[in-house]
Amino acid sequence: MASNSHGPMEQFEIKPLIDLNLAGYDVSFTNSSLFMTLSVLIAFIFYWFATRKSALVPGRLQSIGELIFDFTLSMIKENVGKEGIKYFPFIFTLFLFILLGNVLGLLPYSFTFTSHIVVNAGIAVFIFIGVTIIGFARHGFHYLRLFCPEGTPIPVAIVLVPIEIMSYFIRPISLSLRLFANMLAGHVLLKVLAGFVISLGFIGIVPFLAVSAVTLLEIMVALIQAYVFALLTTIYLNDAVNMH
Repeated sequence: MASNSHGPMEQFEIKPLIDLNLAGYDVSFTNSSLFMTLSVLIAFIFYWFATRKSALVPGRLQSIGELIFDFTLSMIKENVGKEGIKYFPFIFTLFLFILLGNVLGLLPYSFTFTSHIVVNAGIAVFIFIGVTIIGFARHGFHYLRLFCPEGTPIPVAIVLVPIEIMSYFIRPISLSLRLFANMLAGHVLLKVLAGFVISLGFIGIVPFLAVSAVTLLEIMVALIQAYVFALLTTIYLNDAVNMH
């Protein structure tokens, strides 16, 4: 089906920028790939400038960098404890990657890769598998006690175990869907309101004000969703490291 270039869903279309084919597989460099790469580069460049001249009294960039660093570290300590500090590089990278993906998507003519379920699901499944491996590596088959704590009466266990197993395996689905739904809905709303601004001309001042308000709301949602994604990852990691 041909896409409508003026429709609100056109902004989510993945378009190849460099056509590549490897052994019969399409591995083209797309607009999604571009903005993923930009997210990594921006994070690297920002922290390179923020830390290359570290001072006792931090400047603006260093202050922002340290704020994000300390925020992520505190989140890990609160949810996983000292045992979770070794996983800080991954959680910190994950938080920045999702955050920049969300925020960059708010720029005109940009692309929000976090609005695609396949991207979010790929990250969520990686986290799910990694957390499961960590759980079995640390606790062996005792990790299965996560689904049925010791001392649980058999009648209760018959009901509890299937619920806990279902809850465990639904984690990557809920993790990816939450981010996908929030990014998709917000961007569609912005596109629709922006269309009213253009079509109504001078009278479009009302939808313009609405676009401004929704944009501020979307910035907040972008920050919150990156935080929620990283937070849930630390909570899942806590189950694997400390169990409950």
